[in-house]
Amino acid sequence: MTAHTPKPLGDPISHYWLAVSMAKAAGVDLVAAMDEGKLTQQDWAGMVQRCRGCDWERDGGCSRWLSFQEDGGAVVPGSCVNQATFRELTLPE
Repeated sequence: MTAHTPKPLGDPISHYWLAVSMAKAAGVDLVAAMDEGKLTQQDWAGMVQRCRGCDWERDGGCSRWLSFQEDGGAVVPGSCVNQATFRELTLPE
């Protein structure tokens, strides 16, 4: 049996800001989503944690993609581990 070494997670502060930047690019107001009950503190913490383990950002993909985006209306690529959450938060009620 081979022991599997888990991959290290990225810096929490850096990935917090990457997730915030991705939300802004997608036009997601995280504070409003929390105020409206669409996003819990636990959901937000889970998003940052998933971001920390993302292979796309390990290769610099997220940061590169974000560097070409303006705030609001961007379609978050499927390479983002939080794409489904951002898509859900942009859907009209």
